[in-house]
Amino acid sequence: MDKPTADAPPSTVTPPSACLPNAACDAHVHLIGDDFALWDGRVETPPAGTLDAWLGRYRTHLAALGCTRGVIVHSILYGGDNTITLEATRQMGEQFRAVCLISDDATRAGIRALAEQNCKAVRLNYVHGGLLSWDGMKRLAPILADHGMHVEMLAHSHLHLETLAPQVRELPVDIVFDHCAWPDPALGVTDGQKALERLLSEGHAWTKLSATYRHSPEPHALIQRLAKANPDRILWGSDWPHLMLNGVGMPDAGQQLNNLLDAIPDTQTRQKLFTDNPARLYGFAP
Repeated sequence: MDKPTADAPPSTVTPPSACLPNAACDAHVHLIGDDFALWDGRVETPPAGTLDAWLGRYRTHLAALGCTRGVIVHSILYGGDNTITLEATRQMGEQFRAVCLISDDATRAGIRALAEQNCKAVRLNYVHGGLLSWDGMKRLAPILADHGMHVEMLAHSHLHLETLAPQVRELPVDIVFDHCAWPDPALGVTDGQKALERLLSEGHAWTKLSATYRHSPEPHALIQRLAKANPDRILWGSDWPHLMLNGVGMPDAGQQLNNLLDAIPDTQTRQKLFTDNPARLYGFAP
């Protein structure tokens, strides 16, 4: 059955309201290309264009926002074949890192092969589904740690964080909750949200202040709570090119960045958010 084709993001964005710190990192994007095989189980087909064409758009995107480093997160649209993400990371160079998908039966050799290609994390997805389970991740966590890798998880704070928090504290790897742990703003500050803030404050987790357009029409308070919980454990990513919107309007990445800058005005926290924290987590050279 044919899959619906996603819209392409705008070719221009609103200019940032302030310059980002030197060596700023966009720590969450996806790279696509119709010269790579798509997964049969995907929910949509990404917009047309070769990987080379999308890499050109990606470079324009980074320049417009003021970023010189990036983290490319493998999209489930390509299933468990990480080839496109690893190739995009290779072409972008030493200031870029990959986050890949693995399954519960991943081997030490397979994980080592990813690590050797600048993959710094694997993704566990409770929102869109994926290949790796929580129990599988726990079994593989010591191997990931041995190879300098961490776990990036997409989960709903109001559904999952209160239950998972005690186990997160025992993991031998860092865990990053993407997209502010995707709360339901209609529920207010839930016990799951408070659990995330405690994990941050204790230094047991990280979170990306990314993709708030997917869940929070007025995200300032959420962003400020997470930044206050631990400014040393926050990251930012644009979520470009905004795949699997599921009815949400196409965002302007520059305006999304400006919303973040409005919520976090002080330069010290911005330095940590955009440069120092991603450098520490992803192993960028000073």
